[in-house]
Amino acid sequence: MTKQFNPSWTLFALAISAFAIGSTEFISVGLMPLLVSSFHINLAQAGLTVSIYAIGIMIGAPVMTLLTGRLNRHRLMMLIMILFIIGNLLAASAPTFGILLAGRVVAALAHGIFMTVASVIAADVVAPAKRASAIAIMFTGLTVATVTGVPLGTMIGQLGGWRWSFIFISLIGVIGLLADYWLIPRNLPLPSKATVRGIIRVLTNPQLLFALLVTALGYGGTFVVYTYLSPLLEQQMHWSASAVVLILVVYGLMVAFGNTLGGRWANARPLIALFKMFSGLLVTLLILSITGHSHWLGLLTVLLMGIFAFMNVPGLQLYIVQLAEQNTPHDITMASALNISAFNVGIALGSGIGGQVTTNLGLGWTPIFGAGMVTVSLVLLLGLIWLARPAKDADQNCVQN
Repeated sequence: MTKQFNPSWTLFALAISAFAIGSTEFISVGLMPLLVSSFHINLAQAGLTVSIYAIGIMIGAPVMTLLTGRLNRHRLMMLIMILFIIGNLLAASAPTFGILLAGRVVAALAHGIFMTVASVIAADVVAPAKRASAIAIMFTGLTVATVTGVPLGTMIGQLGGWRWSFIFISLIGVIGLLADYWLIPRNLPLPSKATVRGIIRVLTNPQLLFALLVTALGYGGTFVVYTYLSPLLEQQMHWSASAVVLILVVYGLMVAFGNTLGGRWANARPLIALFKMFSGLLVTLLILSITGHSHWLGLLTVLLMGIFAFMNVPGLQLYIVQLAEQNTPHDITMASALNISAFNVGIALGSGIGGQVTTNLGLGWTPIFGAGMVTVSLVLLLGLIWLARPAKDADQNCVQN
């Protein structure tokens, strides 16, 4: 039944949906000044549009995985995209800031389960030897969203009002829904049943727990700054609102470049590669704390941050799957879902800390606190490297014997 579907077209459909999902996650970063003005709130409150969304994904990924584990994959994708569209239309029509946050939560629930399910579908429609490449193709939708979706949504918001940005994303969601309906196979195999015990097994494994903490703190450190990037560029570096749109485009290109490098570097030795990536991010954030008031040096440092910001994502996802295969082979899907949650724990924590820092200390302090989070992740990575050594030594001894 599934052979009548062209795998390339299925991956294309997933990439379109991923583009919509990726655009809505960070759209409020570019709309922050408009939301402050529209609802008469401060930057810390506006930052909740990022942190609340992240919390929705954090809770939604494992919970929705538990609730939907036995649903037909095609039908589940339809429900996911419908939920996503409803959430964004609710945000677009929100009369109050609270309703806007509610719409963000609804869209976030769709986001959390989408990342888990779409990765599995991408792997299922191709030959085993091409699974990693298939997943990478699906994730290009997220990368393209960072490069074009967020800046385009920001520009639409500046021209017609922030509500049109969410309407724009809803329309992309509709296109994704139609593409998924026609191009995703109807009878894909169901994964192993996810259970609450699986969550416990993953969280009680020291290596997996350390890896999840590295994801949360290392990835989240960037969001202390990134959540407030638009006001940082406008208020401290004195770039115009129209220039910020272009800067976000270039920043997205830097992210795409960093993702490509990160994926290649992490293939062979993900732990060592991740340590180098987070070290680069730490140095960049410390430099930004010095150049944050400079028009050009500040901009160059922000773009450098873009290279390192999401470079770690492929390596973190690969490493958590490898650990699950070794330590909890029946819970690989749940480990993947929990890592998606960990990414968003980091976003919520980072944006929340950033909100408190901007309110009490000022925008210029955000890189310092972001660097603090990344420093803790580096210490945890050293612990993981140490824990991995006995297994490596044992393997070498077996080979020698």
